[in-house]
Amino acid sequence: MTAAEISTRVSDLLGVRYPIVQAPMGYIARSPLASAVSNAGGLGIIETSSGQLEDVREEIRRMRDLTDKPFGVNIAQLFVRDPVEIVAFVAEQGVRFVTTSAGDPSVLTARLHDVGITVFHVVPHLRGAMKAIAAGVDGLVVEGGEGGGFKQSRDVATMVLLPLICGAVDVPVIAAGGIVDGRSMAAAFVLGAEGVQMGTRMVSAAESPVHSNWKELIVRSSETDSVMLNRWGKPAFRVLATPYSEARERDERVAFPALDQLLKVYFEGDLDAGFVFGGQVAGRIRSIEPVATIIDRTVTEFHEVMIEVAGRWAGRSS
Repeated sequence: MTAAEISTRVSDLLGVRYPIVQAPMGYIARSPLASAVSNAGGLGIIETSSGQLEDVREEIRRMRDLTDKPFGVNIAQLFVRDPVEIVAFVAEQGVRFVTTSAGDPSVLTARLHDVGITVFHVVPHLRGAMKAIAAGVDGLVVEGGEGGGFKQSRDVATMVLLPLICGAVDVPVIAAGGIVDGRSMAAAFVLGAEGVQMGTRMVSAAESPVHSNWKELIVRSSETDSVMLNRWGKPAFRVLATPYSEARERDERVAFPALDQLLKVYFEGDLDAGFVFGGQVAGRIRSIEPVATIIDRTVTEFHEVMIEVAGRWAGRSS
């Protein structure tokens, strides 16, 4: 049975049934996973951080074969050489929603607006949020430090960051970092969010293209089985604990593996070849499931938790 829709400013802007967004992981956020998310009522995202724009173009084409639902694209500015070129590329694909990240929001926001694209910028702290608001973004993805992937060296947990930013801005906010189910989604909404983004949970999904060794590592990881690397350098990043990552945990400067090594991790399952991205929330993931199951159960539980909390606390006096 399909869960009741969740109507917020985020779902309205995105045109989706549920304000649940899939994180834009490089080489992972491609059409098999993104289309499954969109078909389940959320918003699938296609990545561009791989830099393989011809492959990305083909993935967007495949998206239109696999779903008639909305989807978006992420632009990771750290990997962008020419802002004009990347905006033109995305616009040519007919994309209407973009998240920008890892860079100055003022570089791309106006250009994206000029071609009719809605823009949410990913921020790790209040300073970044205010800079994005000044740049004119339509919304924010507020990303706590417990999530996997690239991070600030002085990371801030979602529990602190989300209400801080939501209390300071009027634009709709998508919460990221530690979101895995309906209960964590409800908590994000109580803290001010109107949507959520899932990364590690989607990496572990049946439709995720990564090797089963990666998914099984997520399932067996505890909440303490992630490590922050390059904390004293740039960029810092959170990965799952493996012998490869733990051997480098105390290094002041961690060299990023060559692309062929990373792809061995992603698609051959060689967890000793490079880093396995994932967040602390891996400790709450216990099975590999289809995206539709993940999203439907998340939304059902979200409604149940909100009703339960309202019934338990509404109207109580001290």
